[in-house]
Amino acid sequence: MTQQYPLLDKINLPADLRRLSRSQLPDLCAEIRQFLLTSVSQSSGHLASGLGTVELTVALHYIYHTPEDKLVWDVGHQAYPHKILTGRKQQLQSIRQKDGLHPFPWREESEYDVLSVGHSSTSISAALGLAVAAQRQSLRQKVVSIIGDGAMTAGMA
Repeated sequence: MTQQYPLLDKINLPADLRRLSRSQLPDLCAEIRQFLLTSVSQSSGHLASGLGTVELTVALHYIYHTPEDKLVWDVGHQAYPHKILTGRKQQLQSIRQKDGLHPFPWREESEYDVLSVGHSSTSISAALGLAVAAQRQSLRQKVVSIIGDGAMTAGMA
């Protein structure tokens, strides 16, 4: 890609993100949004869901120490910014392509993808199970469920 991303180019994993100052985060979010628009427009995918979770995703990876802390996505299309920040930025334009990135979080794709999901409405129960298991093992791990209003009315939610 010919676009320049001064902050995003320095980030390959969430640990890199946590090295930024809080004042840099709004500029990073703008770069992620532009990167997402450029990447997905070259292939295919769902733009709106990911565009709507940019700030949330940056905040979650900034505050929590992933992959030790677990982020459980409910709606896979919302996780495109998550993929960008977790080592898959250069492959994003391959999303939904043969041998490309999976369009949803996929356990086999990344240690940052805790649960393989699409639109399952299972993030709350999965996160609860992970939290109880961590507690029983005396782990200091935090677990977050990311679920939107549409998923709250379906499935196990």
